[in-house]
Amino acid sequence: MRIAADLVDAGGATGLADLTLAKVAATAGVAAPSLYKHVGSLADLRRHVALVALEELTTASAAATIGRAGPDALRALARTWRAYAQDHPGRFAAVQLAPDPDAPEDAEHRASAARVVALVAAVLQGFGLPDDRVIDAVRSVRSGVHGFVQLELSGGFRLPEDLDRSFDVLVDMLVAGVTALGDATRPLSPEEQP
Repeated sequence: MRIAADLVDAGGATGLADLTLAKVAATAGVAAPSLYKHVGSLADLRRHVALVALEELTTASAAATIGRAGPDALRALARTWRAYAQDHPGRFAAVQLAPDPDAPEDAEHRASAARVVALVAAVLQGFGLPDDRVIDAVRSVRSGVHGFVQLELSGGFRLPEDLDRSFDVLVDMLVAGVTALGDATRPLSPEEQP
């Protein structure tokens, strides 16, 4: 699976979409039918790449956010995701593959994806979000960071202004949005009530 993960990264932002069993076999120096001893299909191979990527991203994200809370933790998480995407663009694309909630063959993929979501949810709990708003915040943060990173990796930002500064602005906006979401659902104290 490492060969496939390395191939998708070498292919950049489209590496996952361009992955084939023939490419993996050629890189491994084996005949394509030999791969079927290890994977059942191209979809299975992509799922394995996603598992590698999810585990790596979860480990990096946990290391970056441990001992941090609130805005500091969210900023560290976002920077980690961006750095991972820059270092592993194909694997980052694989992280975005959603497992089928009903397919038995996706059970390990679902569990791995759930660990990433739980880590992000733990980071966002530092904003005092009620349980029923955490998934909204997870989706918003994921969408914001992923969108920026995808545009960056695909060459979508051609203006000369500093991308790092723009990324920091995005993260500041996400922090403000998650903070506002937490504040909007917090009951007013007696001093704050009209």
